[in-house]
Amino acid sequence: MSKGLVIVESPAKAKTIQKYLGKGFTVDASYGHVKDLPKSSLGVDLENDFETEYVVIPGKEKVLAKLKKLALSADHIYLAPDPDREGEAIAAHLADELGEDSSKKKKGKKKAKAKTDDIGDGARIRRVTFNEITQRAVKAAFEHPRDIDRNLVDAQQTRRVLDRLVGYQVSPLLWDKVRRGLSAGRVQTVALRLIVDREREIKAFEKKEYWTIDANLAANKPPAFDARFLGKGEEKVEINHGEEAEKIRLALENADWVVRSAEKKERRRNATPPFTTSKLQQDSSRKLRFSVKRTMMIAQRLYEGVELGDEGLVGLITYMRTDSTRVSGEAITEVREYISEQFGAPYLPDSPNTYKEKKEAQAAHEAIRPTSAMRHPDLVKQYLQEDEFKVYKLIWQRFIASQMNPAVFDQTSVDIDAKSGSDVFWFRVTGSVMKFDGFLKVYEESKDNKDEEDEELKHKLPPLEAGQKLTLKSLLPEQHFTEPPPRFNEASLVKELEERGIGRPSTYATILSTIQERQYAQKIGGKFVPTEIGLVVTDLLVENFKDIFDFQYTARLEEELDEIEEGKQTGNDALTEFYQKFSKDLRYAEKHMENIKRMEKPTDEKCELCGSPLVIKWGKHGSFYACSTYDKENPDTCKFTKENPINLPDLDSADMQETAQEEYCENCGRVMVLKRGRFGQFMACTGYPDCKTTRRLDQGKKVPDIPLDETCPLCKRNLILRHGRYGEFTSCSGYPECKYVKQNFIGVKCPDCREGELVEKRARKGNTFYGCGNYPKCKFTSAAKPVPEKCPDCGHEYLVERIRKEGTVIACPNKECDYERAVEGPAPEV
Repeated sequence: MSKGLVIVESPAKAKTIQKYLGKGFTVDASYGHVKDLPKSSLGVDLENDFETEYVVIPGKEKVLAKLKKLALSADHIYLAPDPDREGEAIAAHLADELGEDSSKKKKGKKKAKAKTDDIGDGARIRRVTFNEITQRAVKAAFEHPRDIDRNLVDAQQTRRVLDRLVGYQVSPLLWDKVRRGLSAGRVQTVALRLIVDREREIKAFEKKEYWTIDANLAANKPPAFDARFLGKGEEKVEINHGEEAEKIRLALENADWVVRSAEKKERRRNATPPFTTSKLQQDSSRKLRFSVKRTMMIAQRLYEGVELGDEGLVGLITYMRTDSTRVSGEAITEVREYISEQFGAPYLPDSPNTYKEKKEAQAAHEAIRPTSAMRHPDLVKQYLQEDEFKVYKLIWQRFIASQMNPAVFDQTSVDIDAKSGSDVFWFRVTGSVMKFDGFLKVYEESKDNKDEEDEELKHKLPPLEAGQKLTLKSLLPEQHFTEPPPRFNEASLVKELEERGIGRPSTYATILSTIQERQYAQKIGGKFVPTEIGLVVTDLLVENFKDIFDFQYTARLEEELDEIEEGKQTGNDALTEFYQKFSKDLRYAEKHMENIKRMEKPTDEKCELCGSPLVIKWGKHGSFYACSTYDKENPDTCKFTKENPINLPDLDSADMQETAQEEYCENCGRVMVLKRGRFGQFMACTGYPDCKTTRRLDQGKKVPDIPLDETCPLCKRNLILRHGRYGEFTSCSGYPECKYVKQNFIGVKCPDCREGELVEKRARKGNTFYGCGNYPKCKFTSAAKPVPEKCPDCGHEYLVERIRKEGTVIACPNKECDYERAVEGPAPEV
């Protein structure tokens, strides 16, 4: 009989722990959760205190059977999933399954508990947790096993029930009113609302003109420097028009320039705390351009263990799902020793740096840090994949820097008077010079945008003092316009969610993935933009569920979950309060939610076939234009429809620049390249065949529009090459005022009607075909490109061009004719 059975979530983690525990233990994996609420039903008894029915997840029966067999021959069972709510819930479900006679157990009921003699002090089933997978931490955890924390389990199951109630009771409404297959999520919808609100804020934004005036000045000693106009006398003045700027510029040309005051002070910039989950996600997104999902996948591998040559499997970082900045005493001692040895006494604080904690519930956790500060990234680089090395280096640098002295700057702020007659114009310049680099020697936190500190460091000032005269070298008035708030990228959306208290860092990767997979939002140039269906769903849910999808209420629910974890509140109380609000909103929505499927919105557009007004309807793929005379009961009515172009936002220059930059594979980090396949163009990872990631062009990143030199024949504006749902097309840049779309004529007369010209078209599946330009009057189509040449064998009206692996051939489309000839030239790309 083995000394003990240890159960963890993943095989990788099991392999590392097995190495530390030795032969007396058997370590196996549950492969994540083994039980969950059933998919076929709600699984929550609303009439009986929200009692839940947990069932074995389909496909996990063999895993549980194997674990039960191993448990029979074990003296003790140690449950060692991750040290958080999800890990505690996994441990509780494993205890339920392994701690009693399964033949006597009611299938899947929550009330089924392990035998009382299996759990408790000295019991057979015990819980062990550790924040890092190292020999010291694992052995210490097994010396102090504990009971399952029922508060943690209650918090996890309360969250699960909350999400199940919203998902299973709101999603059917969306199926009925909008489209089948849609889903609503308690936190997912609120995150999408942030994106939608930001998009509307951008569209409603009105630019305002303003001007700046910079004076390039010289003192007795170099260098020359730029000072900016602030106002007149002591009063700040805004310049809103070019006429005002020109008037001030003329007055300044003959002004006398004198230093009003020069203030020097020392400024300190403190080190940043070690990573929490959200801060790691943000920094990795900005510095490494890694998605949140990818960052967490890499961190998981570093935590569970990496082969380091003779050392074998080693966990390189602590647990990566945490809100805490706490660091253990042993790690503090080690990092201070490293700083002293490598950088010297000036970089080491007299006492360890400490950082304020955000949540009491996280006090038992640690920040994300390397398991050993002595393990420099260069020492392990040869054993890591490129993306693993980048993330490990980022974590290591931030941790080392967090225990170093502040950086010190000499800051000089100079106010300058420009006296012109009776007017005194006020200018200012601030410059900073680094005196001591401190923690910046190792690491500098990334930012979304440049700030005042960056501007100050650009200004190098000569020695200046009050009363000193200056010489004007040049004046630069410059026009600006206020800018709308930027669209969210992954880093800024995670930051916004964290600051508002919406969701938890461990759920951010799932949230961001879900809103894209459901096509509620897409990334254009790395920025989140809501889709048409995303806008519709958000408006319907926010209008009809005013409480549930409110920012503050969602944040308050997260606080309640923390209180449940701390034992200050029960899950049943939180669910009762929630369901009172939710059921009220649900009844209202069932009666009042608009049925988008039946929507018919009048427009000013006219039907291209019968001239009747067009209406906007809602279909399987979103809104579209349809003839108002159509009646499904009458087959003779006009059936004209056309696509309603999704009004994607106009990208600004920064967005366009980012769009044009390289795209990286979200799974392995290699560069994605554009390839062409049988169904058109697509993005593919350059790591093929090791990585087989691909992406359709209509998923995620939008291909930028390309301005053309050709002009529109209707309004004379420039034409633009656009990329729509079914491929490339050329249309007028004046849309929606001008709706001209260029037909791709191939210079061949239609062989059927002999009036229209043949046009290259793209089908919905992405394949190219050729049809008559007089459609729908003439319905001629051909899958192969027609060639205006009679068949020399059978006399057929035209031949076709076919593409084969061995090359292009000209062939007769008549099935009874075998005529075919090769076309000289290289084989086309397939």
